[in-house]
Amino acid sequence: MKKIFLTVLSLIVLASCQTDAQYENLNRDPKNPTQVDADFLFNSAAKSLVDQMTSTNVNTNIYRLLAQYWTETTYVDEANYDFNTRNIPQNHWSEMYRDVLLDLTDAQERVLNDASLSTADKTVTAAQAEVLLIYTWQQMVDTFGDIPYSQALNANAYPLPAYDDAATIYTDLLSRIDTAISGLSAGGSGFAVDNLYSGDITKWKKFAASLKLRLGIRLSDVNATVAKAAVESAYSTGVFSSNSDNASWAYLGTSNPNPLWTDLVQSGRSDFVVANTTVDFMNTLSDPRRAQYFDDNLSGGYVGGPYGANNTYENYTHVGDIMIDPTTPACLIDYAEVSFYLAEAAARGWSVGGTAQQHYNNGITASFDYWGATGVASYLLNPSVAYATASGDWREKIGKQFWLAMYNRGFEGWTVWRKYNTPTFNLPAVSGLPVPTRYTYPINEQNLNVDNWTAASTAIGGDKQTTKLFWDVN
Repeated sequence: MKKIFLTVLSLIVLASCQTDAQYENLNRDPKNPTQVDADFLFNSAAKSLVDQMTSTNVNTNIYRLLAQYWTETTYVDEANYDFNTRNIPQNHWSEMYRDVLLDLTDAQERVLNDASLSTADKTVTAAQAEVLLIYTWQQMVDTFGDIPYSQALNANAYPLPAYDDAATIYTDLLSRIDTAISGLSAGGSGFAVDNLYSGDITKWKKFAASLKLRLGIRLSDVNATVAKAAVESAYSTGVFSSNSDNASWAYLGTSNPNPLWTDLVQSGRSDFVVANTTVDFMNTLSDPRRAQYFDDNLSGGYVGGPYGANNTYENYTHVGDIMIDPTTPACLIDYAEVSFYLAEAAARGWSVGGTAQQHYNNGITASFDYWGATGVASYLLNPSVAYATASGDWREKIGKQFWLAMYNRGFEGWTVWRKYNTPTFNLPAVSGLPVPTRYTYPINEQNLNVDNWTAASTAIGGDKQTTKLFWDVN
């Protein structure tokens, strides 16, 4: 919020210094434009979103640690659930509000006010921005709970924004995604710069429908009626049907690398090994994806570092080569994720075409295909994997394989654990703290927006790492 105050103050100072428009125009430098193009804003916001969700820099993104895919070596604060030494909630909050939500909103407004665009082009382009806005708002709710929403992004009117109820935000997001899906059917063209789908609006519509599916499934344990309607509507609209539909961002190499390369290779650091939580689970299943997920750096097989312990880098399994390739793409939603959502819907008896087992198998197969792993047919026959014989109810069966499939998408892996309550996670070796179910609110909010922070903290049951989100009832 401090940055918002500074921004508002700067705008007031600039306004007070303005002269007549004719003199202002004479003083403009054509090589340093004051009006940023909507395409630039959209592309910048999209890249900020993808980078933030993909990075493993412990100052900004610790989701792979929360999902217990990886653990740390020398510096183990984050694996022991210390959020505040590095001010991680503040960094994530600022990045998403400032560099994603604000830029997307600005891009959307510029498009709608652009007289050179046709009505159809305005509608489609605004809908593209809306899809990413909805994605980001949901991510923020699923990270913090109640957040500033209706009063956010307007520092002039609301320098100290109130927090909205998380469930109420979800209701609005479902309405907004319907409008976005309709807008993507307007027949126009979208943003000129589109690094997700290269202008393929049909793919964008599948992305929007798949996002609606995600919104619906999140609600399945707390409002089955709304969830069922949203899920069945999303399915009938047309969700992802193969990995070719994935909302995937291509990185170009060391000149524009996947953030993991920057964090793991360019940094020259050895801060992470694969966690025993993941390695032990996959070893038990003889999971063929280990060859892609992990590096074969040990002669005795794959050995995970004890979660949260001070682990010697050379003694434990390292992350796989795919993770350190600067050209590895990053996904916002993929076909495996969509398939597991459909598996849950089918298990609940909802109309999503096919059985729970079929969608479950599709999700596993999609993960194998994405990673280039072989042996999926035999894996699906493993009694501990096969839907008919794997242990537990549908929630446990789906949750375990869903969690494995999200290996390179830490936020969704953590979310799978929160929603499906499986697999069993380890307590961190040093702190022994329970696994967090949310980020705590940023320190700046506690200091600068104290009244609204206090009200929000009370509303959710306390600003604690173990306070559950409204949809997390298992």
